[in-house]
Amino acid sequence: MRKPIIFLLVLLFPISLLAQKKVSISGYIKDAGNGETLIGAAVFANETKEGTAANTYGFYSLSLKPGVYTVRFSNMGFKEQTLNLNLLSDTAINIDLQNASTKDLEEVLVTAERADKNVSGTQMGTIGLSTEQIKKLPVVFGESDILKAIQLLPGVQSAGEGQSGFYVRGGGPDQNLVLLDEAVVYNTGHLFGFFSIFNSDAIKNVNLIKGGAPANYGGRLSSVLDVNMKDGNMKKFGGEGGIGLIASRLTLEGPIVKNKGSFMVSGRRTYIDVISKPFLKGNAKGSGYYFYDANLKANYILGKKDRLYLSGYFGKDVFNFNSGSGDFNVKVPWGNATSTLRWNHQFNDKLFMNVSAIYNTYNFQFTGGQKDLYITLKSGIRDWNGKVDFDYYAPFGHHFKYGVNYTYHKFTPSQLSGTSADSMLMPENPFIKYAHESALYLTDEFDLGPSVKINAGIRYSMFNQTGPYTSYTFDGNGNKMDSTVYGSGSLVKTYGGWEPRLGARISLSESSSIKTSISRSMQYVHLVSNNGSTLPTDVWMPSSLIVQPQKAWQYSLGYFQNFLNNALETSVEVYYKDLKNQIEYREGYTPNNIRDPESDLVFGEGQAYGAEFFINKTKGKFTGWIGYTLSWTNRRFAQLNNGDPFPAKYDRRHDLSIVANYEINKKLNVSAVFVYATGNAITLPTGYYFIDGKLIQDYSKINQYRIFPYHRLDLSLNYTPRANSKKRVKGTWAFSIYNVYSRQNPYLLYVSTEGTLQQGTSVKVKQVSIFPIIPSITYNFKF
Repeated sequence: MRKPIIFLLVLLFPISLLAQKKVSISGYIKDAGNGETLIGAAVFANETKEGTAANTYGFYSLSLKPGVYTVRFSNMGFKEQTLNLNLLSDTAINIDLQNASTKDLEEVLVTAERADKNVSGTQMGTIGLSTEQIKKLPVVFGESDILKAIQLLPGVQSAGEGQSGFYVRGGGPDQNLVLLDEAVVYNTGHLFGFFSIFNSDAIKNVNLIKGGAPANYGGRLSSVLDVNMKDGNMKKFGGEGGIGLIASRLTLEGPIVKNKGSFMVSGRRTYIDVISKPFLKGNAKGSGYYFYDANLKANYILGKKDRLYLSGYFGKDVFNFNSGSGDFNVKVPWGNATSTLRWNHQFNDKLFMNVSAIYNTYNFQFTGGQKDLYITLKSGIRDWNGKVDFDYYAPFGHHFKYGVNYTYHKFTPSQLSGTSADSMLMPENPFIKYAHESALYLTDEFDLGPSVKINAGIRYSMFNQTGPYTSYTFDGNGNKMDSTVYGSGSLVKTYGGWEPRLGARISLSESSSIKTSISRSMQYVHLVSNNGSTLPTDVWMPSSLIVQPQKAWQYSLGYFQNFLNNALETSVEVYYKDLKNQIEYREGYTPNNIRDPESDLVFGEGQAYGAEFFINKTKGKFTGWIGYTLSWTNRRFAQLNNGDPFPAKYDRRHDLSIVANYEINKKLNVSAVFVYATGNAITLPTGYYFIDGKLIQDYSKINQYRIFPYHRLDLSLNYTPRANSKKRVKGTWAFSIYNVYSRQNPYLLYVSTEGTLQQGTSVKVKQVSIFPIIPSITYNFKF
């Protein structure tokens, strides 16, 4: 580790004494229509070809030598604004960008010479999606879905039909850091994973980092999905919403004080329980399901240099069953809650600070009973998090980011209680765990000559598990042999390590570049699952005496080329990922609540490598992309598969997505999506025999077989009857067809045995499919 750390520190040390005196232009870039800040908006000086981008809060700072400059401000979907400036001293300029029409975009396309992020930036594997792009895609049941949209990008794979979990470059679903206004989201699915928790109407920006994440992100091995809520309209009151087949939603926003503060509140609820009730007969009668969620955000400008943000999310799924006679009742609620309080402070034209206090929790509960007997099972995770982050735009051409964060975790793997007519069972759960996670980081982005840009960073993270905690040892038959008790607050185990990150971009021309990155990551919190998805019954657990942190080195290399004045973006990226301390359940494991899940885990290593191809048309009436991934993902565990390597469940050789959008006119927009993916790897029985009249199964090696390939075609049409109307309320009809040719894609396979020992037994592998062709219609409105 010493060599990469020393190398990074050398790169991070600026030779400021040799720098010539510069002056800066700084301020905030906003949407002129609603006053919201624009994340990542570009600032570019024509004369020197120097540029920068606005941070998460819309703040920018660019240092230049004193002189006369033509400075351009731009952001995708907005009219470019150009200023002629005579910079003699530090200057503060706030910019309001106007929304651009299709015609305006065409003009920008012909005349603009802006530095394109796809080519000029140092970050690899980073893709941003706007909610407008996401809403144009065909959807199932009329609900736009952020997680479904990112699964159409190269290197990102779906967890399967009807599941919101996703895999990135060979990593498991728990290896993705999902953030909503900086708060960690532990379960991303509604309706058992069919939909994500993200309501597109409440979202401003979505950014996916597939590999080589900057050092300000940590705690996961594979990717970062950074989602930011809308701030709320600073100018006027308005709203939007939609009425769909199974859910409706409404978002309201407006100023608290015009141009100083604003709010946004958004709600969504499904009414599957109401619609399905008349049709539930027989064994299904008495069952019901619904989900709801709410997004809230408010912000207020305290002065020229200070601003407060308060945001929150709350969502819950509820499944229940009532037999009607009281013989049997079940209620299963689960959900997430987050809240984030942030304070922005601008010390001067070069130094920007954000302080955040964050709370997030995820809880699952099962309550079932028959007559006087009731059993309750609970599990969950709860975090309290504090962060301080700085952006420093140094006058000698370096952009520093540095900060520190701390999280206090509480893990509840499983907690069982019960009541009966004459007794109550409420035992203390010895498996509840507590931990402290902390990190500090430093990154530096700077030019190393006219063609080379460097983004170097270093992160040091630490994880401390504390008591109360009881460590058990078991024999080969699962019998408890010994235990060690740690008192409340006592230190159980400490882990920590350096996480260097290095990215470089070499410009070959104004429209092409080569990028490379190397990064090391550590993950202290783990999701252990029997199925590889993000179902509500999955259990999160910390690193401990038994469970060591997951670790990964990732190496990436890519070629990026833009054509047609940046209207067509193309790229080829190759990657290799070396994974250590991977976690699986032991063979033959069955869930139980009387022993710590840690004692049933085994540990191994993995490798993931592949190539990603991307073609993206971003301008004009016809837009869309083609993404293709060729990849391999393997795991090796000494206690599994006789120690031989085996493909991971989510190993997919081929993954193809084709997305097309065409704006016929102002009233009509059509979209199409086609996806193809190699089937998941599975383990199947290979032989059957009888012992004492009982059927015994022999299984193949782990994941030796594949389910059938997955493919489907989706179509949609958006119709706005009064697109040019000046009326305050505007409505759009969204028609979509999911799985146009009704492909029977596999949801799961199972083995069925038929017959008797005397008459002969036949064994068949059967497939379960859940989504045939599904048409849907949604009415969306905005005012």
